[in-house]
Amino acid sequence: MTDQKPQADLKPGLLNPVNPAIENYMRGLVWQTDHPVLTEMETRAAKSNFPIIGRLAGVFLETMAKTAKAKRVFEFGSGFGYSAYWFAKAVGVDGQVVCTDSKPSNKQQAEFYLKEAGLADRVDFKVGFAQEVFAEIEGLFDICYNDVDKGDYPQIWLMAKDRIHPGGLYIADNVLWRGRVAMEKYTDVFPGYTEAIIEHNRLIFNDPEFDAFINPTRDGVIVARRKIS
Repeated sequence: MTDQKPQADLKPGLLNPVNPAIENYMRGLVWQTDHPVLTEMETRAAKSNFPIIGRLAGVFLETMAKTAKAKRVFEFGSGFGYSAYWFAKAVGVDGQVVCTDSKPSNKQQAEFYLKEAGLADRVDFKVGFAQEVFAEIEGLFDICYNDVDKGDYPQIWLMAKDRIHPGGLYIADNVLWRGRVAMEKYTDVFPGYTEAIIEHNRLIFNDPEFDAFINPTRDGVIVARRKIS
């Protein structure tokens, strides 16, 4: 473990909607508020250049999940369990977070970290293609969280939106895509990703069954709440 405070969660990008000094201040407020395993996970991500949502977005996820009184969460894309850590904290001892990732090594790493944090019994980690796993599981969820390949974002939204409880949340990371969504000209490392995110955001904000908002922290986190009839 390390006691060093991590730097910005997002490398310098095309457009940063929040002044880095403001994000550093916010990060300082939440820095020493959690389990030491979190620092292990953040250090691992930094060393291997593995994308995680980071501390500020993680606290935001936990707060949203607690506000929604979530007990059943599905993650489209879980990596080695960083976002699951925050959701597992929020759902409590009687809740469940279903995680998905295509790599068995990520499952093993996630189970190690979550066990160390005392949260493993709240998590069901399934290895496989997230969309296929989702289709095989029955029932509604209090939260569907999306952090898969960005080209699949519109598909994930369309799959998930009807399987969220009224009052429940759809949450997705990277919806500002380092500012590309607001630029007329940009370079996509992965062709088509920006267009997919723009379409994804448009679909959500145009859906009459949901209220939506984008938190611009880090790379943009969208929260859409299914209306209660």
